[in-house]
Amino acid sequence: MELPNDALVNYIFPNNHEIWWSLMIVIYPFITGLIAGAFVVSALSHVLKIKEFEPIANFALVAALCFGFFAGLPLLVHLGQPQRALEIYFTPHTTSPMSLFGYVYGSYMVLLIIEVWLIYRPYYIRKANETKGFEQFIWTVLTLGLTTYHPDSAKLDKKIITILAGIGIPWAFVLHGYVGFVFGSVKAISWWATALQPIIFLSSAIVSGMAMLLVMYTFIKWRAKAPYDYVMLKKFAAILCSVFILDWGLELLELLHVSFQNSHEWEDIRPLILGPLFNSYVLLQMALLSLGPVVLLGVAVLVKLRDKIMLYMVTLGAFLLVLQVLVMRFNVVIGGQLISKSGRGFVEFEWEIFGKEGVLTAAVILAAPFVTYYVISRFIPIFDEPAEKGIRASDQT
Repeated sequence: MELPNDALVNYIFPNNHEIWWSLMIVIYPFITGLIAGAFVVSALSHVLKIKEFEPIANFALVAALCFGFFAGLPLLVHLGQPQRALEIYFTPHTTSPMSLFGYVYGSYMVLLIIEVWLIYRPYYIRKANETKGFEQFIWTVLTLGLTTYHPDSAKLDKKIITILAGIGIPWAFVLHGYVGFVFGSVKAISWWATALQPIIFLSSAIVSGMAMLLVMYTFIKWRAKAPYDYVMLKKFAAILCSVFILDWGLELLELLHVSFQNSHEWEDIRPLILGPLFNSYVLLQMALLSLGPVVLLGVAVLVKLRDKIMLYMVTLGAFLLVLQVLVMRFNVVIGGQLISKSGRGFVEFEWEIFGKEGVLTAAVILAAPFVTYYVISRFIPIFDEPAEKGIRASDQT
């Protein structure tokens, strides 16, 4: 009996009936991207000596540390046996990308912690000398027992901070570029298997980290009723817009390259874009959330506007870029898995509200770095210069 031409359309293999890499694997690269982007902002001041970014250099570094604390949490939630996660450190395997990630992530977190400690060491010393009792004990522990601070110490600390920031830039690129490498090396999924994947992941990481910092900065200043640094905001918006245009161009170049080749990958990707991903990819990611920020940031940078109007446009543009990268992560991770392994039709993605792969869990994990930042900001002066200021002269002799 001859079957109709469309008899095998939407045929799904038994092991291909659901999406295995779900929301946890979406927010995992998103959070690691925030780390890389935030650290780059800090490095623009500490390494490249861009004066406009000095007021937010420490803020960016602390934010990167807060994001870093939770970068691996989505993976732990996703794992069936999360208690075995530490085995990647004790039983390393050089051919395993995840094993290598453990060492890259761990060493990067150590670098961040040391740099933050050096920046705020003068403040710890001052508090250790000013307080009494248990509070003094806590601050003394944070000073590692060194409760005096000499001018020579400040010079040495600044040199070490600059060196660490210089090392951290390529290390941040490795941290997030590796995530794109993991996806790009999966040749079985046409949507992922391109050489541009690591570069796109890296450029979008810088965009998301910078945009998130800008949104956080404006919110914190608004909440504290503190004055804004409009010169810094305009410079920040100009760099952010430039980096995003590069990122957006790479995303378009990747799609044009695959379509120009007109290979079997394009036979899978074309119906995917015009079908299940049309709304989230074409309309949302590549149109609304890309054109909108470019227009808003471009006008804010190129046109002379009132400070408040410029502030609103820059903040809205940055917020849209955060959403753009988050949607991009969804389209890459979930979208790539929608292509059936049978090559006929697509797998359906079902949203889950509760459960370990649900929207609620993802929202809690995404909120955790901001809660951590709030707690840390209650104890250290993030937007104030913590260096020699406030340390008694008797402690510097």
